[in-house]
Amino acid sequence: MRLDICEIFHSLQGESTFAGLPCIFIRLSGCNLSCSWCDTRYANEEYHSMTFDQILKKVSSYNCNLIEVTGGEPLLQNNTPALISILLKKNYQVLLETNGSKSIKNIASACIKIIDIKCPSSNESDSFLSENISFLTEHDEIKFVIGSRKDYEFAKSIIKNELPKISQKKIHISPVFGQIPLKAVAAWMIEDNLLARLSLQQHKIVWDPDKRGV
Repeated sequence: MRLDICEIFHSLQGESTFAGLPCIFIRLSGCNLSCSWCDTRYANEEYHSMTFDQILKKVSSYNCNLIEVTGGEPLLQNNTPALISILLKKNYQVLLETNGSKSIKNIASACIKIIDIKCPSSNESDSFLSENISFLTEHDEIKFVIGSRKDYEFAKSIIKNELPKISQKKIHISPVFGQIPLKAVAAWMIEDNLLARLSLQQHKIVWDPDKRGV
């Protein structure tokens, strides 16, 4: 089996509850959305086909047990669930970052799904497949990328009304880098006692915000 790969690299995890940990990233090519603030548009244009054996050989060259499968949108490719299952069988801890527009039903339960629910400023806020909430396990995570107060209120409503069973430790409010004052978002969260965590994109703080492969 094969997948269209944009890039595979080893860095520190910049987001989620795994932020700061060494991680191998498998970035798949292609996306079905066009978010206004997207920072990986190149994943739509750059790809090379790799067999599973080639992918496994590449990831095994790094001394790291944590892998994130991301994109683009990784669930656009039919073979992605199979790759995740193989990685799990090889005792990797696997994260899947997805935009939530495709079903996660057939993803192995041991894989930690990180669903990015799109907010209004992304121009893709109608893309979320609501049935995915029913497939979430206690170790899965939700992310809201916030670019405005309207985005924050959108996220707050979903957290309150649709995610009562998800731990606040697993729900991330992630401000668009350089677009919205962090102090403002922090103040809103404190005022509302929002059951979520403020999550910053650490890789954009450590390195140049436009740097790839980090």
